[in-house]
Amino acid sequence: MQKLGDFKLPQFFNYPPFFTLQPVKETRDNQVKLWKELILSYCRSQRIFVIGLEEDLPLFSNPVIERSLSHEAREVFLSAMVNEGRAEWMDKGHKKCLLLWLRIQEWADYILYFVKENGFADSVMTIEEIRSGIETRGTELARIDRGLLVRALKLLEQKGKVAIFKGTSTDDDGVKFSA
Repeated sequence: MQKLGDFKLPQFFNYPPFFTLQPVKETRDNQVKLWKELILSYCRSQRIFVIGLEEDLPLFSNPVIERSLSHEAREVFLSAMVNEGRAEWMDKGHKKCLLLWLRIQEWADYILYFVKENGFADSVMTIEEIRSGIETRGTELARIDRGLLVRALKLLEQKGKVAIFKGTSTDDDGVKFSA
């Protein structure tokens, strides 16, 4: 089985037509489904939160079979993810995409789970500690996109589960978790 770093690629990754947009609707629908799953799975394993359409993500090419995704194919697959709520365009020109292997509500739920499981109820952490602190290493929160984290925290704030407060710099912005 072929790997991309430590990520195991599925068998169909070595199938040349997988890298060309298929003209038959049923075949294309299946192709789009497979690519959406592969992109989310790969990016989750590699902690990639943002994909640029112009970037050469290793996943978008297979040197073994000498195939790469076209710009159009990338846009089709990412747009399908956006339509499903698994990604969001970050700009009007649709050049960068924020990936949501967990939706905002799911991130908020995960944060609450993390807080309860690790005894952080009624404690304060900075947003940077949540993203890159010792406590979050090896968890879904490790290296989370800052904007995504803030959105999940704001959702929790609206529900009265956390209080967000501004620090002297963005690195010092904090969160108090409620019990």
